[in-house]
Amino acid sequence: MSLSTTPYKGARDFYPEDMQTQNYIFSLWREVAKSFGYVEYNAPIIEPIELYLSKTSEEIINEQTYAFEDRGGRKVTLRPEMTPTVSRMIAGKRQELAYPVRWFSIPNLWRYERPQKGRLREHWQLNMDLFGVKGVEADHELIYIADSIMQRFGAQRDMYTICINSRKLINYILQGILKLDKEQCQKTIRLIDKMHKMETDNFTALLKNVCGDKTEELICILSCQTLQALPDDVKLNDSYKEIHNLEMMLARNGVTNADFDITLMRGFDYYTDIVFEVFDANPENNRSIFGGGRYDGLIGQFDVEPVPTVGFGMGDVTFHEFLNSHKLLPDIKYDVDINVILIGDVYQPAQVVVKQLREGGLSVAIDSTKRKMDKQIQSAVKAGYPFVLFIGEQELEAGQFNLKELATGQEQKLTIEQIIDTIKS
Repeated sequence: MSLSTTPYKGARDFYPEDMQTQNYIFSLWREVAKSFGYVEYNAPIIEPIELYLSKTSEEIINEQTYAFEDRGGRKVTLRPEMTPTVSRMIAGKRQELAYPVRWFSIPNLWRYERPQKGRLREHWQLNMDLFGVKGVEADHELIYIADSIMQRFGAQRDMYTICINSRKLINYILQGILKLDKEQCQKTIRLIDKMHKMETDNFTALLKNVCGDKTEELICILSCQTLQALPDDVKLNDSYKEIHNLEMMLARNGVTNADFDITLMRGFDYYTDIVFEVFDANPENNRSIFGGGRYDGLIGQFDVEPVPTVGFGMGDVTFHEFLNSHKLLPDIKYDVDINVILIGDVYQPAQVVVKQLREGGLSVAIDSTKRKMDKQIQSAVKAGYPFVLFIGEQELEAGQFNLKELATGQEQKLTIEQIIDTIKS
């Protein structure tokens, strides 16, 4: 039986050119995160299954986890998300940490789902979380960071929309105004979360099965396009004022594309207040890019005092698609500055020159195949190297070497110091 060259379904091979792109994205993620005072952490990719049983959505637990029993009889899973893990870590050192805590990570995550555009079984995700701030300032900071990341990659604000809602506001509408019980509220929230993927008649019928004679009033509220369009009795609630304040704070920071969306739920059960999601504004790809929200109660489930928390997760698959579709990815080349071509049997003496170039801050590869010179040059061009350097006995004796820029064909004879200066400039 011959072995397949394709990777596991829903996972990706990262060839060097793919790694270059991934490293570029990760580097800017880290740059923005650190500029806001966040520090990086990590954790094991495998976790006990019970970590997710009461802390995430039923769909993820029942259908999407890579769960199995290890040789010690423990039920474990590859992590499908990072929020329960970081909550476990914060809970583990609840009394030792200096609040507010600002952490970020770029873990790889696994979910057993049908691979499709923008969704794979394995992906990487920027996770950013702020612990210890009760006020709307924390929600503002995370949404402002999300916008700053989009801006750092060159996105214009008409390319994406930031939708904002409040779980507290929704709960007030469902419980305080419509007088639905807890079970009805949970079922209604899950229906609203899926409403844009359903036919209107089907959604209305399912909603009527849950809400009964309150369905028409709820649909009327769900049709409100702005915060100001909500009924007056909804505006009396503190959560309404909180969202209004948040919109004003973001506008003062120039985030003019943040819109209230009463239908935005975010599927995870642990969200407690403000939630947000960033959508591609391109009508041909009008889909979610990433999102997050406030989850104040999750750390308290570890039998410690709760910590107010806001966070978001930005997946690399949908984000890469957004960058690619809007032509925001630069032409990324290999990180090799020079490819050395040897003239004659000078591999060992050439090491002295190569060492000096590397000590000067250059990345240098040596072609030691002993092929014909034209073949070596062709390989350097194919690999995307910017320069080739010819080293032979005469060059070593003279201390000057022919440096050729492959894009222009320009060739000049230079000393080691001049080579370093030329490439760095």
